[in-house]
Amino acid sequence: MKPKTPNNHPDLFRSQLSQIINLSHPLCRLADTINWQRLEANIEEIYGQGCGQPPLPTRLLAGLHYLKYTFNESDESVVDRWIENPYWQYFHPSRGY
Repeated sequence: MKPKTPNNHPDLFRSQLSQIINLSHPLCRLADTINWQRLEANIEEIYGQGCGQPPLPTRLLAGLHYLKYTFNESDESVVDRWIENPYWQYFHPSRGY
């Protein structure tokens, strides 16, 4: 079951993340290099219809797994660092930057 696409409406009073961070940062360049649509197409074959919680966006899961193993984080600490680090947030699947 493919996750629902979030409804992204621009917030006129907030800066976009891409306007605040350095887009030449290695994590930003990597995020822009990865073919997320292809990755999603390959991974969504694993998701099946059935009981349970709806799946999280593929890009979020893949991005968090990459960050977890690259920076040797635990499941809990990768989420904590993702919340605090805008470069890690750049991996988020629904960014409209």
